[in-house]
Amino acid sequence: MKKVIFILTLILSLSVVKAQVTKTISGKIYDSLSKEPVSGATVSDAQHHTSITDAEGKFTLTTDAKELTISSINYKARTVLVGNSNSFNFSVSPVNNDLEAVVVSASRIAEKRTEAPIAISTISQQTIKDAKANRLDYLVNKVSGVFMVNLQNEQHEMSIRQPLTTRSLFLYLEVGVPIRTTGIYNHNALLEMNMVAAKQIEIIKGPASSLYGAEAIGGAVNIITQAPPALANANISVQGTDGGYKRIDAQAGNTLGKFGLLVSGYYANRTNGPVDQTDFHKTAFTVRGDYKINNKTSWNNSITYVDYYSQMGGGSLDSAHFAQKNYNTLYTFNNRTVTALRVKSQLVHQWYSNSESQLTAAYRDNAVKQNPSYYVTNNYRNSALANGQLNNSSFKSYMLIGQHVQRFNWLKSKLIAGISVDVSPSTYVANYIKIQRNSAGKYISFINTDSLLSNYKTGISNIASYASYELSPAKGLKIVTALRYDYYHYDFQNYLSPSASTGAPSTVNNFNRFTPKIGATYNYKHVGFYANYSQGYVPPQVTELFNSVKVPYLQPQTFFNYEIGGWINILDNKLYADYSLYLLEGTNEIISVRQDDGTYQNQNAGKTKHQGIEYGITYKPTSQWQLRFSATNAKHTFVKDVEKGIDYSGNEIAGAPHFISNAEVTYKPAFAKGLRIGVEWQHLSSYYLNNANSGKYGGFDVFNIRAGYNVARFEVWVNTLNAFNKYYSILASKSTYGYSYSLGDPRETTLGVSYHFGK
Repeated sequence: MKKVIFILTLILSLSVVKAQVTKTISGKIYDSLSKEPVSGATVSDAQHHTSITDAEGKFTLTTDAKELTISSINYKARTVLVGNSNSFNFSVSPVNNDLEAVVVSASRIAEKRTEAPIAISTISQQTIKDAKANRLDYLVNKVSGVFMVNLQNEQHEMSIRQPLTTRSLFLYLEVGVPIRTTGIYNHNALLEMNMVAAKQIEIIKGPASSLYGAEAIGGAVNIITQAPPALANANISVQGTDGGYKRIDAQAGNTLGKFGLLVSGYYANRTNGPVDQTDFHKTAFTVRGDYKINNKTSWNNSITYVDYYSQMGGGSLDSAHFAQKNYNTLYTFNNRTVTALRVKSQLVHQWYSNSESQLTAAYRDNAVKQNPSYYVTNNYRNSALANGQLNNSSFKSYMLIGQHVQRFNWLKSKLIAGISVDVSPSTYVANYIKIQRNSAGKYISFINTDSLLSNYKTGISNIASYASYELSPAKGLKIVTALRYDYYHYDFQNYLSPSASTGAPSTVNNFNRFTPKIGATYNYKHVGFYANYSQGYVPPQVTELFNSVKVPYLQPQTFFNYEIGGWINILDNKLYADYSLYLLEGTNEIISVRQDDGTYQNQNAGKTKHQGIEYGITYKPTSQWQLRFSATNAKHTFVKDVEKGIDYSGNEIAGAPHFISNAEVTYKPAFAKGLRIGVEWQHLSSYYLNNANSGKYGGFDVFNIRAGYNVARFEVWVNTLNAFNKYYSILASKSTYGYSYSLGDPRETTLGVSYHFGK
């Protein structure tokens, strides 16, 4: 009997101990970089008790374990110790692995990069954090096949499978929504972005019109903004350069219950820079609020506002000033002012595990006001006078985008279908100004007159539908087809009498287009291949249609793209390489053609061919070292092009380097945790200065050095850009008026410091 009582007592004691050890643990899992909640993460113990985090990153687990394991797709698994507390918040670090990168731009929903039959590259948040770039070109130029030309103060033009150009061949998006309306392209549009709000940058190379519509020809740049953090966090930083640039960044956010809020913004200015009349200032901020209605429904809202001003001191130097390093300018009052407001509200609902819908409403209010130096012309009757203009190009947009995703068990197939409506009334007004010149030829002041040079309104409407279907008929093989239909309506109203200066008579134009795409990917272990055929198109711009005496008959420019590529990941994820070979043929390109009466008119007459190979290699021999090399070899030629009586057929297109590369070595020593040092090399080869191929610019090589150190909540960094002070032109050209050189950045050193609040 005593033995029975002893055994029962022992069992009861063990049960009590067990009851004391077993407990319910709850908390949040969040991204170590963005501080965003991580949904779908698995929290488990050694006995295989698991909990899956919800949309807010929350988990609840009953366990007696002292250790928990956290794992999630695209994050490094980690083991954490459990103390006496019942509430924990754990961070997980993103996997720095290009093969496992998740993208959303290729199909409008999240998927692995290896499942996208398209040339697409990502700039991760870790890269953004380490680069401490004060301009977007310092980030996107790291991508093979991409070169963004800095035209001072965040103004720019682009090259993606195209020459260095201002043409409307690139689409700029913010979380999948174009930041400007079609038909009013602005090559400077990326200055309307808030860099502090960016979490990731995705770049599609080649036409993406089947999903995004017009202007996605050479490529599309999609800025993915950061969501509210899981826990209270804030960061503030200040930086300045020896070239007169100053900037302050701030970001703060938190999630309380189902609602999360994040505010991000910066103010920058430059005064007394190395080039005369290039002062500028910019204010940009984004407010994002996410509300998790339940585990299946979320409501996300954001507001972005940008206020930008820059002097326009001529923008470039002639050959004499460039040779003499004379940065003085004749222009003393010319400027550009940009205001951009974007409001977006998105409702996302998951019906079942294989079905999801989203509805997005967006509003844009944009104005570009200029006193442009490129419209200044001398009065040859009176050397003390000149002519110019003040103009204002503005638009408002009302957008609605609906999309549904349906997954099927049959061949693991998936259907993505959507419809969009964009109504964007735009206006353009230009006033004549009378300019005063001094004896040295400087334009010193101006008088605003009541004389209107242009005054018109264009109602731009776009109704579109798109569908993409994916299926996997065999293991590792995925086939994707897509089709989009666009209808454009231009309602042009000229409030002035038609003339060569005031524009065409009031009229209505309609354009429509079907845009197909088909592609396939094949993955075998760590090796993959893809092939892709796609079309892209650009309807005529408002200025191409209506800035003449009569309205020309124009069709959308159409591009046909053929490409193959692949990737490989070997040496235990230490070596990653990708490549793509492409042929892009352009037809119906709009050129200015001389008429029988001696005038010039826009016509669809040009044909071009763009071909090349893009490739990148990333090698990480140890956790301390990383080596990256990105490059493109390309050739851009006219197949048919006769402009103003001059035949350029067979010539290379001006501003088209054959070779562009960017390489970088980064060192993060183990003996000094928090320290990073990077050296970057940017190379641009020679190119023709004009379409006649009568002269070349030799290109350039520039080296950048970046270093930073994290200690506790502080981070300090020093970036020396153009470290060897190379004197070069970022963009050179030749015309009947002579040579033009846009000055490349001289050596400039940035010193910055930041402080982090919260976890």
